[in-house]
Amino acid sequence: NPENTIFSIKRFMGRKGSEVTEEQKLVPYTVSTDPKGLVEVTIPNGDKSLSPPEISAMILQKMRQTAEDYLGSKVDQAVLTVPAYFNDAQRQATKDAGKIAGLDVLRIINEPTAAALAYGLDKEVDEKIAVFDLGGGTYDISILDLGDGVFEVKSTNGDTHLGGDDFDQRIIDWLVTEFKKDQGIDLSEDAMALQRLKEAAEKAKMELSSTQQTDINLPFITATQDGPKHMSYSMSRAKFEQLADDLIQRTIPPMEKALEDAGMEASEIDQVILVGGSTRIPKIQEIVEGVFGKEPHKGVNPDEVVGLGACIQGGVLAGDVTDVLLLDVTPLSLGIETLGSVMTTLITRNTTIPTEKTEVFSTAENNQTVVEIHVLQGERSLALDNKTIGKFQLTGIPSAPRGVPQVQVTFDIDANGILHVSAKDNATGKEQKIRIESSSGLSDSEIDKMVKDAEAHATEDEDKREQVDTRNQLDSLVYQAEKDSAEWDDQISEETKQNLEEALGSAKTTLSNPETNSNDLNASRDKLMQAFSTAGQENYQSQAASDEEEEGTPEDHDEHDDDDVVEADYEIVE
Repeated sequence: NPENTIFSIKRFMGRKGSEVTEEQKLVPYTVSTDPKGLVEVTIPNGDKSLSPPEISAMILQKMRQTAEDYLGSKVDQAVLTVPAYFNDAQRQATKDAGKIAGLDVLRIINEPTAAALAYGLDKEVDEKIAVFDLGGGTYDISILDLGDGVFEVKSTNGDTHLGGDDFDQRIIDWLVTEFKKDQGIDLSEDAMALQRLKEAAEKAKMELSSTQQTDINLPFITATQDGPKHMSYSMSRAKFEQLADDLIQRTIPPMEKALEDAGMEASEIDQVILVGGSTRIPKIQEIVEGVFGKEPHKGVNPDEVVGLGACIQGGVLAGDVTDVLLLDVTPLSLGIETLGSVMTTLITRNTTIPTEKTEVFSTAENNQTVVEIHVLQGERSLALDNKTIGKFQLTGIPSAPRGVPQVQVTFDIDANGILHVSAKDNATGKEQKIRIESSSGLSDSEIDKMVKDAEAHATEDEDKREQVDTRNQLDSLVYQAEKDSAEWDDQISEETKQNLEEALGSAKTTLSNPETNSNDLNASRDKLMQAFSTAGQENYQSQAASDEEEEGTPEDHDEHDDDDVVEADYEIVE
């Protein structure tokens, strides 16, 4: 069901359609844009479109339910992790997903930082560590200083367009090419075949982490007028590394840049922590060892360590974990557009957060009464080369020659890495503020609507589960009633028998309709239970009366016993 099966949604979080032209080619489902130009996913099965935060919220709801089932109590708060190189829009979209899922998001922390928390919580030595995080869709590298319970991020870098999905795609492309060469059939437009190829590619990649060669067998991958076609190829680890070489090489520059930004040499790093399933690829481990000059630490589970770190941060916020201080950084520079369409940076990348920075700007034209604050994120010099994360206007500035008015612009980044911006005219005291939440593309009203939709779905799901449970109970009751009533046939009255048969017939009719609601199922179950209970009582009373009658005729028993004895004696004499 490729068009209705959604995966890798993380890559689309907080993104505009123009930013994901390559990513949308890699998925079989339909990726489109909403009226705001933001990504949405079309679900043919339900004839609807969902935003990435809505889809992520469904995953969070499932995780929340799993946690509640295990803990036996309600969960309404969460710490969410994001790739360190997520920009403001992606972070806000992640927070929106938590809100839609009905969670109070206490903190958003970077995945490498969470991994460092899990690794260093019980360490008593001061260390400089590098966390290399290569997951399914994103890549991060962070340099941290650990000591005395303080986890200080010195720098972070990465690539939000690089991950395990890209390695899978290289195998898929190779399989499509080889099959076309051998069979003359192009599978690249066959959604069903591509979904099977995706699963096979991921399996092959995983197997090649522990073996030198793997077989890829996909029977009935497609069919022509001549009959079904099968796929069978072998892939060596060397071939896989050759196909993915440029992807592997792309991990090196961010490592070098992170070291440069931290002001460290590779030799100063005491430990390198590997995070994310893709770090199991031997060539990746080899590259990391080559850059840092030491074998990566393998004492943590790359799939679990980030989640454990998030739990520790939750414990810190709740006051259950003490003597731990986390100092994270903002991954990208933040600033505003100024005269000449250049970006003037207020907060540089790798600045420790939370942080606040204020600068004074002025007007660019004579008698200018309105100033537009164009908030940008990125490292380029020109505004158009960076990402717009918000715009707002400060109005009512008194007319004056250019350069005279003083507009005080303040950038405030909270502990979640989410930006708040304000602009104030020093002459009049007028102020305009914006919390950069529109960068995710979702307004408060839209989020509230999605929260209600999610709650409605949760109620709907609960109703369906209740309906299934009731249906199963009724089905079991029908089976038991039919089985027992056959044995009670001579022990119950005709009226009781008729009532039971009517209740059974009604229950079977109810069960035969898959659309029957819970109320009707419950009514049918209660009716059958009443008839079945009445029949059971009559059967019990009949059995008890029969037993008393047998106990009340000892002569018959004696005579019967004598007969038995005589017969037995006779046989023995024989």
